[in-house]
This record gives sequence, structure tokens and C-alpha cells, in this order.
Amino acid sequence: MHILNIGILAHVDAGKTSLTERLLFETGVIDRLGSVDDGNTQTDTGEIERRRGITIRTAVASFTLGDLRVNLVDTPGHADFVAEVERALGVLDGAVLVLSAVEGVQPHTRVLMKTLRKLRLPTLIFVNKIDRAGAREHDLLDEMRRRLSPSCVPITTVEGIGGRGAVTRPLASLRPAAEVLAERDDALLELLVEGGEPTSGQVRAALAGQCAAGEAYPVLFGSAITGQGVTELLDGIAGLLPSVAQPEEGGRPHGLVFAVERAPSGEKAAYVRLRAGALRTREKIGFYRDGTHAYDGRLTALTVAGAPQRRTALAGDIVKVQGVPEIRVGDHLGGPGPAGQAHFTPPSLETVVRARVPGEEPRLHAALLALAEQDPLIGTRTLAGGETSVLLYGEVQKEVIGETLAREFGVEATFEPSRPVYFERPAGTGEALEEMQRHGPNEFMATVGLRVEPAPPGTGVRYRLEVALGSLPLAYHRAIEESVRAALREGPHGWPVTDVVVAVTETGYDAPTTVAADFRGRAPRVLAEALRRAGTIVHEPCHRFEVEVPLETFGPVTAQLAALGGELRETWRRADTWLLTGEIPAAAVHVFEQRLPGLSHGEGVWWSEAAGDRPVRHPAPGARSAAVR
Repeated sequence: MHILNIGILAHVDAGKTSLTERLLFETGVIDRLGSVDDGNTQTDTGEIERRRGITIRTAVASFTLGDLRVNLVDTPGHADFVAEVERALGVLDGAVLVLSAVEGVQPHTRVLMKTLRKLRLPTLIFVNKIDRAGAREHDLLDEMRRRLSPSCVPITTVEGIGGRGAVTRPLASLRPAAEVLAERDDALLELLVEGGEPTSGQVRAALAGQCAAGEAYPVLFGSAITGQGVTELLDGIAGLLPSVAQPEEGGRPHGLVFAVERAPSGEKAAYVRLRAGALRTREKIGFYRDGTHAYDGRLTALTVAGAPQRRTALAGDIVKVQGVPEIRVGDHLGGPGPAGQAHFTPPSLETVVRARVPGEEPRLHAALLALAEQDPLIGTRTLAGGETSVLLYGEVQKEVIGETLAREFGVEATFEPSRPVYFERPAGTGEALEEMQRHGPNEFMATVGLRVEPAPPGTGVRYRLEVALGSLPLAYHRAIEESVRAALREGPHGWPVTDVVVAVTETGYDAPTTVAADFRGRAPRVLAEALRRAGTIVHEPCHRFEVEVPLETFGPVTAQLAALGGELRETWRRADTWLLTGEIPAAAVHVFEQRLPGLSHGEGVWWSEAAGDRPVRHPAPGARSAAVR
């Protein structure tokens, strides 16, 4: 048996979940097609998903094609749930990117494609909705080559596009495909230069090789509603995406936890992609977090996707496991995972959440922590007075969190308007020291010296000792480090401090009287003074943008961008439009989106994605006293 784990990715409303239903129907897994509108699809199982008609949580379904078992991962299409997509990418062997033949290349489509290209993940592109009025083929292919990749290679075409009778056909000539593939295939290039005509086998082999390498993207047209083009898509999944032969036996298990869900009883179930070895119940397994051993667990139950009768999971399987209460998304079992960066930018917005009913704040906070376990990119901040803020990608996510709190946890919540997440970086180096006084009044019987200095962007917090490890009992060293990391959650301006190196330069204690609490009390004060001497600069998250507007609206649009703190990078004049690219503060994105229709006579097209940060250019915004949890 060969196995292939693929993801279905798309901009919201491109027809991704409908395509998943059609694939399961065509392969005999289900005998009746579900409908997003009717709320009875196989992969959108949550009440909120069914009612809203959007995918929120990653779901797994399986089907077989001959001796190939395909585990199909249906991921959210809405940009607010990009964290779910990020986790799914870590377990995939390939992907199907779905576009609408009517709407074409949409903003989130471009974000997804950039990530797929960066990861070199083998990808098929399925152009859905060919039966809808307004569906396009040739000009859409031009748009895809321009905005997604010049290596988009169509292998089917459409007759009667835009009508209910639209049908797909194989391309009559493979020469255009061969010309694209020849840019990376010397044998094909030589054949074409000499005037030869490549065979379908030669083109197919070159396409499969370049698709597997993440260099070319086969394009197939079809309709999830009518079923047109789905057979060709299944052939592409089996023949163009690289599968692996599953071993009959395995050794030590190694895998990644990419999703966690809770039963109504509160018991956790986790989805694991097994990379190596064999996984069985009742065996003691080590779990690793952030590269270090975190805990051990014994599985009480496991279910192999596509093979529920099996009692052992093998390399390549996606398996649902139960019985480990400590398990979290991102944990590795059997050994530490490879170091790597997130494929998507962390959330750049936050909102303050309050319990609607006085006295339910503890329940609200506990519920939010439970949600953060399912989605670790959604952090929480405990504010002065017991209020809590949540990190977000967007407003739809906030609405879903509110509904989830009410439905699954029985807590009604209210939300403040969202605002950007700011943070601080050291401006220079600062050093401070406080010594214990053996005689006279002394608040803390501990000596602590700290130095802070800037670290490269993106490196977070680095902590190191410049004193001998044996200079203090281990518990005291741990007290200093824990206190320093906690104190960095609130810098001089009230925002978390990051990209900083904190060095312990001096320590001291009095054996009869010093306790760990002395170091916990003194270290934050020393750190605060070191940061004050170094100075910190508040940074704000930014978005990279593209906007296309009519020629006559260039002035008003660029003036509004400048007024909101945006900076232009490049401008291109086309036949009747200007294409502008640049950077804008995250706080201004929604404001500009709301104003663009009026500025551009309703013809402006906007796209943006989170992209780094910059120092705040207006007076640094203050933050309420907060501690990130």
C-alpha cells in the first residue's frame, strides 16, 4: 500500500469543501453528496462550521485509488484561520489549490501560493465552478501565470464554459505545456529546438517530475457540483503527486501533533502525522516541545485515518490519538522535531474579552486558555484587574471565538474593538546591579546583575549566564530566569520586549537566609533598570499591499495611503489602471479597505498580507499593565 497525505487549500468560497465532498463521493466513501448550504458535509462537523458554511478546523478524510490510500486534509479558506492551514502544511506530501473560475485569483489564494512555492510542496491547481456564469479560461490562465506562477501548466480545457453544460476535455496539443516544462528539462528543450514533437508520455513524465519538485503546477478545470473534471483530478492526484510505499513494520515512532480537539466530556483527542516507526496503544512515549523533552504519555486509543480496523499506526499514517491530557498542537512524539519558522506571520491584532455576566471571569479565562491549546498562535494576555485579551488574525475569527465560548463553554463574552499588537525592542545596551545588604534593612537577600542588549530581529528572547552555573543553587538560577522571562512580557512602554539578549553578570546569596523568592523579587527590578538604561523602541506590525486603481484616482488614493502611514514602493501604469505596491501599518489596513471604494469609484482592487514591522512613527502607544500567558 502506498500512502499520500494531501491538503485542499483555497480562498474562502472557492468551493473547497464541495470539492472534498465530490472526491469522497466519486471514490465511494460516501453514497450521497453533502452540501455546504445544507450544513451536512463530511468535514465541516462543528455546529458553527455548518451554520456559517465555512471551514474553521482542519478535518481529515480518506479514500483509496487502487493501491494508493489518500488522506485528504480539508483546511480553512478564510484568512482569519490561517493558523489551521499552517499546521496542516507541516504534515502534507502535496496539495490541491482550488480557484474559482469566476472570481479567479483572490487575495488569500496568493498568500497560499507564495507559501506553497516557498515550501516547494507538490501542488495541483483545480479551477472550480466552470459551470457558473462569468467563468473564464484563457484570460484566467494569464492571470494565474502573472499572479501565482509562470509555471502553471494546463492539462485540460473546457467546452461551453460558463454554462450548466460545461464539459472538460484533454488538451488537443501538449506543445504549450512542453514549452513551459522545457525551461527546466534539457531533453525536452533539445527536442523542441530541433523541431520534434514530444510524446504525451514524455510530457507527462516531465510534468510529474517538476510537480514533485515544486517547480511546475498542473492546472485542471472542473466543477465540484456537476463532477466535471474530477476524474482527471483524481488521475492527477494518483499520477502527479509523489506518494511513498508504507512499511509493513516500524521501529521507534516519531511524529507531529497538528490538531487538537475536545470531546464534550473535556477529553482531548489529537491528530498526529507519523513520520517514522510504529505507534501502538499502552506504550510509553516521550513528547517534546520546543526541542526539549516535555512529558511522557501512554495512548489509551488510536484510530488510523482510512484504516480504522488497524491497531498499529505506521510511517505515513495520520492517526487520531487519545489518553494524553498534556498534549498540545506542535508537540513532537518520539523525539524533537526539526527547527523551523512559522510559514505565516503571527497574529497582529488583539481584543479585550470580558465576561458578560459578572463573576464569570475565571471561567472565561480558563475557556480561552483551552482554545489557545487548540490554536497556539492565539495567545492570551491577562490585564490589570483580571481582564483578558486575545490575539487575532481578523474580525471573523473574533466572532467565531465568541460563539465557541458560548456554545462549548457556556460563557457569554463581549469584545472591545480590535487593535494592533505592539512590541518593544532594545535600542541599545543597558546594565544594572542590585546587591544584598547583610547589615541594615534589606528587602531581598539576593544579588542580581543583568545586562540587556539587542538581538537580531526574529530571534525572540535569548538568556545566558556570564557567571558560573555553580555560583548559585539550581533553584535560584531557575528563579532568576523565570522572573526575567516573565518581566519581559511588559517593557517600559507596557508592551512585550523581544529580540533581546539578557545576560546574568553577577549573583550572590546568603546561605542561611536567602530563598528563591528573593531572586524572584529582585530580578524584575534589575531588569527594569537595565531596560531603562538601554531604552526601548516600540514597533508596530505592518502589511505588504498591492492596490490596482483607475488612472484618474491615483492622486486621492496615494494621498490617503500617505495619510494613514503607508509607503509606496513601486508603481506600474497599465492601459487604464495604476498598480501600486508598498507597506502600511496593520492598524490602517481595515480603514483603507473601507475607504477604497469611494476613492476609486468602486473599481479599486486591494490585496495585503502581514509582513514584518517597523518603529512606531507617532508617539509610542501605551499599554495597560499586562502579562502574556
